[in-house]
Amino acid sequence: MEKKGFGNTKAVPDEAPKPRSKPLKRPRQARAVFTVEAIYQAFVRIWQRDGWAAVTTRAVALEAGFAVGTLYEYFPSKQALFSGYVRHCIEQLLSRIDEQVIAPPLDWRTRLSRLLWLSCGPQESIYQLFSFEVAQLEIQVAEPRHHLRAYQELLGKWQQVFAACSDLPQPATAARVEALLLMVWGGRRYAALAQLDEARLRSWVVEMEQLLLAALADSARTIPSESNCD
Repeated sequence: MEKKGFGNTKAVPDEAPKPRSKPLKRPRQARAVFTVEAIYQAFVRIWQRDGWAAVTTRAVALEAGFAVGTLYEYFPSKQALFSGYVRHCIEQLLSRIDEQVIAPPLDWRTRLSRLLWLSCGPQESIYQLFSFEVAQLEIQVAEPRHHLRAYQELLGKWQQVFAACSDLPQPATAARVEALLLMVWGGRRYAALAQLDEARLRSWVVEMEQLLLAALADSARTIPSESNCD
């Protein structure tokens, strides 16, 4: 039987996007936040259990226990639901970095290790967004400006993390922080396209952790600039 869900290795069939592939509004009141969260949970359950083809706005509404009209107040299509869920996961990650990495009194090694595992660990909820299937679906809903926005938000959060590492052997420059972000997130996204299994992914994170910490421990060493590499 073919395994379905986020890890499905089959290419997602072409599906013409509906006129509106973005959420209509963001929940503001507590009740609305609860409703949208329940919709997202139902969306994920159907997707993981039955695959993307089984996801419909009606099926998600029934799974969540709401009228279809309630779902349509926020999501006019399943593409809009997918787009909203991706945004929701990114916001959750940024919030968890604030709470678990930036706020606590940690030494720099623990702080950066925690940042890496929160961002890339296969046990984290953000892992659901890194799969071959999701990469195919992104084409339907994501525009260059959406990728740029997410990148800028992640970069800003990483800069905050490094700013909190007051005990680093040497403060990391903005260029180094961005280079490390690209190294980590670029590798993570390519691992999804290569469809690495969880064991290989975990090994990659362990190796990346060692490389990251070693590079920063040795940050006092002068790195030749491009202009001096002639």
